[in-house]
Amino acid sequence: MANQLLKPIFKKRLQVLVVAAICCLAACETAPPVQEMSDARQAIAVAKEAGAADLAAFHLQAAEKYLASAEQSLGRKAYNQARRDANHAKMKALDALKAAENGRESDNN
Repeated sequence: MANQLLKPIFKKRLQVLVVAAICCLAACETAPPVQEMSDARQAIAVAKEAGAADLAAFHLQAAEKYLASAEQSLGRKAYNQARRDANHAKMKALDALKAAENGRESDNN
């Protein structure tokens, strides 16, 4: 008998937990990727300062294309896509930085 009385309480709590989890996941979509965009822009700037425009143009151009795509997605409020593209831009910028540094080391040897 006590078990039958507790079932509705547990069912209600489970429903509340499911709704809370859905709300948390939805919050991820609604938050603009401010930090990711900033990280991508900074990584591109550092790569340019390291000479990536001359020594790793392919990677730098890819980073800039991803950043441009992220900015467009941001304008459409497609925050998940913007976040992905910003992260790709950062990674490509880091590839450009590494390639530029390797290219500079080769020139010095």
